[in-house]
Amino acid sequence: MSKTTTSRPHDEAIVEMLRDDPDFASEYLEAAFEEVDQPGGRETLLTALRRVAEARGMTQVAKAAGIQRESLYRALSPKGNPTIKTLLAVMQATGLKLGVHRG
Repeated sequence: MSKTTTSRPHDEAIVEMLRDDPDFASEYLEAAFEEVDQPGGRETLLTALRRVAEARGMTQVAKAAGIQRESLYRALSPKGNPTIKTLLAVMQATGLKLGVHRG
């Protein structure tokens, strides 16, 4: 008897977990922020924020943030460079807030 395993892309699995667990979403972004000064950290942060937005529905997040959906995809791409206004709008639209911690 052969055993069949199904697999799916990592990004898809992460987005599903983010959709199902709001606490995981905040922990996931917090970890990405903590690594932002590491090599590749900026890109990792943008990818994490994009996945959170995808979990909430990119169209809905873009609308709530007052940003064109295509512009949001560009801003949150690994080579994106979102303004602080965009970053804060996306955070608010996803139900999250930025915090400051003494490091």
